[in-house]
Amino acid sequence: MSEQPTRMVHCQKLNAEKPGLKRPPVPGELGKRIYQNISQEAWNEWKKRQTMFINEYRLNLTECEARQFLQDQMQAFLFEDQDIKPEGFSAESQ
Repeated sequence: MSEQPTRMVHCQKLNAEKPGLKRPPVPGELGKRIYQNISQEAWNEWKKRQTMFINEYRLNLTECEARQFLQDQMQAFLFEDQDIKPEGFSAESQ
């Protein structure tokens, strides 16, 4: 069985042709948009940033407000070229 060729996308976040995701990472229209416009590399960057937000703000993902906050941050990070970090965060504090 042969492996499928890597799907390439023009990554909106990195502004470069990069390997794409294997499947939409979230459900719905947002997932489709990410799948079509964001590379695996940029998605991996977002996952690190998401973990930072969850830990720094002690988000409870069972709460609708926390999930909406993360979704808003994800869209800003991936599509609006915003490099937002939690308030008071510094790499040295990791």
